[in-house]
Amino acid sequence: MNLFRTLIIFFTSMPAVIFAQNAAPATTYPKITGYVGILHPIATFSRTGTDMNFDHHYVVGMPTGINIWKSAKIGFSAEFVPTVRVENGISKMSNFTFHPGVLVALGKGWTFAGRAAFETSGRYGLTPVLNKTVIKGKSASMFAALPLPVRFGNDRPATFTVGFQFGIAF
Repeated sequence: MNLFRTLIIFFTSMPAVIFAQNAAPATTYPKITGYVGILHPIATFSRTGTDMNFDHHYVVGMPTGINIWKSAKIGFSAEFVPTVRVENGISKMSNFTFHPGVLVALGKGWTFAGRAAFETSGRYGLTPVLNKTVIKGKSASMFAALPLPVRFGNDRPATFTVGFQFGIAF
């Protein structure tokens, strides 16, 4: 009878023991993460017309950033984006953007980043970004993002750009 009772207790408590061993450790905050990606501006609109990337030139950026999550819902981000432009067979670094901003976790892998923008070109503005984790790994994740930069200043017309970004977060 004691053996039978011991076996029942053992087998009924087994799922709890297995779950406890496989449970993810609790996340502590603040939590620091980083990322690197590739940015392709697709189209830029202004009162002077539409400028399409890949038409007569190619522009690519490499956003690199650090995120400091205050909680599971809100954080701060600092992003740095060098941009290279290729036109008429000549390539050069054409701009550098500093992007500080706030992060808001929307759930199910979605994040909103509201960023200020300060460029070495003399332009400034805002860059709202909608980001989605598409592959989540143990130590790194792949993401895709839709940045929508709005820029002003440097005696040029205001612009609105639609871009595509993808990268790895760790």
